[in-house]
Amino acid sequence: MKLGIAFLILAYGLSQFYRAFLAVLSPVLAEDIGAQPDDLAFASGIWFLTFAAMQIIVGACLDRFGPKLTTVLIFGFGAAGGALVFAQATTTTHITLAMAMIGIGCSPILMAGYYIFAKTYSAAMFATLAGVMLGLGSLGNLASAAPMAWAVTTFGWRETMLGLAALTALIAIILLFVVKNPVTAPSTERGSVLDLLKMPQLWPLYILVFINYAPAAGLRGLWAGPYLQDVYSADVATIGTITLVMGGAMILGNFACGRLEQAFQTRKWVIVGGTGASMIALWLMVVWPMAGLVQSTILLSVIGFGGSFFPLLVAHGKSFMPAHLTGRGITLINLFGIGGVGVAQFATAPLHRYGQEIATSPSTPYALIFALFGITTLCGLIAYLRVQDRLD
Repeated sequence: MKLGIAFLILAYGLSQFYRAFLAVLSPVLAEDIGAQPDDLAFASGIWFLTFAAMQIIVGACLDRFGPKLTTVLIFGFGAAGGALVFAQATTTTHITLAMAMIGIGCSPILMAGYYIFAKTYSAAMFATLAGVMLGLGSLGNLASAAPMAWAVTTFGWRETMLGLAALTALIAIILLFVVKNPVTAPSTERGSVLDLLKMPQLWPLYILVFINYAPAAGLRGLWAGPYLQDVYSADVATIGTITLVMGGAMILGNFACGRLEQAFQTRKWVIVGGTGASMIALWLMVVWPMAGLVQSTILLSVIGFGGSFFPLLVAHGKSFMPAHLTGRGITLINLFGIGGVGVAQFATAPLHRYGQEIATSPSTPYALIFALFGITTLCGLIAYLRVQDRLD
């Protein structure tokens, strides 16, 4: 079981990589195939939306077939195939198709690990284990920054993507042999995702989940690159370094949230604190968008840290859900979380275009994006305050 978890974490590292690497590739894709920030925002949004849409299917498959076949088949064909298509891309349409395939392929990995944790370990350990998997897997987020910039500069972006396609296929094959389905007691209870949607106590949590991760993922995965390039004339190496720092803050948030829950004996108020810090940093970016590279890096890191408490949100939601709907329940939360990022990517692309039209400085389009994220985060926090604090 431990070896299977280790390789699921490795696969999840690739999932984190694939959701964030466009920020570093934006300059070379613009030069080679004419891909503009709006085009990449659309492709990134497609990744998140296909990933989110797959969660209903993934949840049903986890509850029915277990994590082994669910992960091997979807990850192997979707993610590896998508990376191969990306390597051959000559138009932005090809990039969008590749990102859709990769999004589908990456959709079961984290939830397979969470399903094993939920069925194998105590409820009190879930948030900590979930945070560790998310944190270790998020090293892939770091790899999509400076290391990706180095690989692209050294080998070329097409060659780098071919290597990633081969690595993804290899990991999928290994998962077939090392992942084991957890032993679960047979149950005669039946249900569907509709039963979960009928639980009114969960809807305020869904609202925050929909909003919480979008600023960190949207900025780290896409907008940080164009922002740093347009406002500070940053090159690929500088963008890679700053996004590496932001990615590190996101990993720290993944590891810290479980520890903070245990230290303060509360889930709700740890989540409120992290999300509130992210919201404050967003508003500082609105009023201070050209503060300087160091100040902007710090604020981006705070946004990343505060937006990385997803394991606690999953644990909080799971505490309200019946055991026989574990797979569907955790994937439904993931649907809202990843779906929110996808919707945000689509919303920020036209906002960026509008900002360019009315721009009084290079920072104008990005100040509008920061403001949108600041408003939505405030709304999510207000809704979440209605949720009962529970530690299982």
